Amino acid sequence: MLRGRTRRGRGPYVADDDPLDAAQERRVRAVLALGGVPQADLQDGVQQVRLRLLERAASGREAPRDVSAWAAVVASNLAMDWHRAKRRQERVGERLAALRPAQAPSGEETSVLSLAVARGLDALPDAQRQVVVLRFYADLPVRSIAEQLGVPEGTVKSRLHTAVRALRARLHEDEVV
Repeated sequence: MLRGRTRRGRGPYVADDDPLDAAQERRVRAVLALGGVPQADLQDGVQQVRLRLLERAASGREAPRDVSAWAAVVASNLAMDWHRAKRRQERVGERLAALRPAQAPSGEETSVLSLAVARGLDALPDAQRQVVVLRFYADLPVRSIAEQLGVPEGTVKSRLHTAVRALRARLHEDEVV
């Protein structure tokens, strides 16, 4: 875990071999997966979170107050970055689509509700998807989310309200619920 903290739990710290414990790693994986990162890329995402924590330690900056919350926010940001990169690739793919035949959808079986929720999350704007994942899947309180993202609590609440309303409408529209 993290050592070398001051009496108040803040200050310089030194990382052991692995800056994330098993529970923190599971949480990071969950945030990445719920943020839309495919299973094949989850380990890379976890390594990116570890790297950022180690870079923070190497630079001499003080330890995050809540390493678990900090790691969840970093994972959420990585998921947003993954989506941005995916969109760039999709735009290139659209240009190439006219040159190749369309591919058949994959044969993976998924529950209707899970698929509908995943599609609903994908349809949300990045900021809304981020707060939904951090609040409901990483189980962070609104105050922590606001602190970690550097926005007022009211902004987090507003984004959550709008996102939940949009997800609910999408599920009704798709006749899932």
